[in-house]
Amino acid sequence: MQITFLGAARTVTGSRYLISINNKKILVDCGLYQGHKELRLRNWTRLPVDPKSIDAVILTHAHIDHSGYIPVLIKNGFSGRIYCTQGTKDLCAILLPDCGHLEEEDANRANRYGYSKHKPALPLYTREDALRALDFFSPLTFDKPFPIVDGLIVTLLPAGHIIGSSIVRLTYNNKTIIFTGDLGRPHHPIHKPPAIITHTDYLITESTYGNKLHDESSPQDQMAEIINNTVNEGGSIVIPAFAVGRTQDVLYYIHALKQSKRIPDVPVFLDSPMAQDVSDLLVKYSGEHRLTPEMCKAICKTARYIRTPEESKAIDQYKTPVIIISASGMATGGRVLHHLKVFLAQHRNSILFTGYQDPGTRGDRLVRGEPEIKIHGESYPVNAQIFLMQNMSAHADYREMLGWLKHFRTDPKKIFITHGELPSALSLKNIVTEEFGWDCEIPEYLQSYAL
Repeated sequence: MQITFLGAARTVTGSRYLISINNKKILVDCGLYQGHKELRLRNWTRLPVDPKSIDAVILTHAHIDHSGYIPVLIKNGFSGRIYCTQGTKDLCAILLPDCGHLEEEDANRANRYGYSKHKPALPLYTREDALRALDFFSPLTFDKPFPIVDGLIVTLLPAGHIIGSSIVRLTYNNKTIIFTGDLGRPHHPIHKPPAIITHTDYLITESTYGNKLHDESSPQDQMAEIINNTVNEGGSIVIPAFAVGRTQDVLYYIHALKQSKRIPDVPVFLDSPMAQDVSDLLVKYSGEHRLTPEMCKAICKTARYIRTPEESKAIDQYKTPVIIISASGMATGGRVLHHLKVFLAQHRNSILFTGYQDPGTRGDRLVRGEPEIKIHGESYPVNAQIFLMQNMSAHADYREMLGWLKHFRTDPKKIFITHGELPSALSLKNIVTEEFGWDCEIPEYLQSYAL
């Protein structure tokens, strides 16, 4: 058995791990690269393995950096099954077509205004490609072992990160491999903690926050202060937020703040049709999180849903303060870009980022204080107040990861530390080695190991 790291190696994006057993090939996660251009270009480069030769794909969860390459894989010849939880399939049915739609919009806009070097600019895949990909999904039940190929057994365990997110356990010839995917937190206000694991031979773990501890201050307090200060200045708040997970967290806190009358009753707009559909899934999957169905419904009613482009443009014309929640969370695309064009220029407005910003993304550049930002080929001055909340993450930090690892009753033969920038991965390696004495490896892109 062999593992090859086709993605998320010394970077926090593009999750793809190839497991080879005899003449069978299994891909765990199939994500898009995001962030720096040199990484994004990998999305356009053929995989080092022929997609036709891959027998199955297993998804840890639906976030685009873990699932967004699936339509490309299928376009290039993959014909096997894609295994994941039902929640992950339902989210992918929302996320993947939206991603394809955005790809088409970006290509069309680049062709219309001529700011692409490619003539013509083409989408990586289309909405139709994404819809076609959904036919390949085969949902599995949490905690129920399922045979894939040649004696390989997969079991999906709750990861506590987003709806449907899973830890993947592979068992073959009495060897066990665990992929954490994105590991959730033990005390998240919405999601339940990740499943406890006590044994594995090999562990492939994320390290997004391998060198960081989450801010322990109250997200409600911080959000209340930002909203109140901005509204008092007559400004509006734009919150770039991922449609899956983070938008629901933001709505949860705004709902609580309004209920306790800690912020003014200003209009709240959710300008992301995809996020609206995701929020509705909170009720369907109430057994996977801490909220009651009644609470889910109340949270979803906190915002007015914006569906059409015309409605989206109209909320930018408000003369009084508003709160706009819109994807994407790193301001890499989507409707939030149009709001940023309008609100970035005024000092009285606030742009509130609520989580990690990949290096090289527009969100990262804004948080780092760049004085102007390019959107759709044009530069816009940055005068608005830029905030980054570091206490809302749905990823475990290194202390929480150590707490999870302490449940292991036997030492893994090797730990592969992935899905983190190199400083983060190195830090986690040093912490785990010092704490447990375990053998840790930080694989490079395309590196292979025999298991």
